[in-house]
Amino acid sequence: MNQGFTVWFTGLSGSGKTTLSRLLADKLQENGLNIEILDGDVVRTNLSKGLGFSKEDRDTNIRRIGFVCDLLTRNGVANIAAAISPYRNIRDENRAKIGNFVEVFVKCPVEICAKRDVKGLYEKAFSGEIAHFRGVSDPYEEPLNAEVIVETDKESAEESVNKIINTLTELGYIEQIGDGYSDEEKEKIKQRLESLGYL
Repeated sequence: MNQGFTVWFTGLSGSGKTTLSRLLADKLQENGLNIEILDGDVVRTNLSKGLGFSKEDRDTNIRRIGFVCDLLTRNGVANIAAAISPYRNIRDENRAKIGNFVEVFVKCPVEICAKRDVKGLYEKAFSGEIAHFRGVSDPYEEPLNAEVIVETDKESAEESVNKIINTLTELGYIEQIGDGYSDEEKEKIKQRLESLGYL
């Protein structure tokens, strides 16, 4: 049985989590992995229907995603979770529970996220119409030790996903996909993982 793992995308609304998670899933599926995506919006519609946006309800939602990822990871499935997951302590709780956990910080300035927002939520948050909006009127706690940091205002989606794939390869979760990557890129990833105590 394949080794299961969870790739956990965290970042502001509009940072690119869903786009990157789908692209990553496509690349991994093309190479024979069983993949499940748990997208924050989809989970709220199904698994967490009825929950509001208080801190307690947000924490419950992220714990539920973590619970499902833990079950699937233990059964050899590669999971991709894409949720704002604004609080470090809940993300770290899921990391400890799941074990095979790779955190991807989808870093993007709030101004860029707002420009990408087709629903107009940021505009409403800036004007005070929406309370408790992450990155505007409520805090978002950036990861301190994410295995991967992608900057979607500076990188293409392809570049960001390649970073994630290369990190999964270095950690031994997957076989090398495609032509590999440059010695310089490999060295950067190794240095980051060494600084986090993986290698």
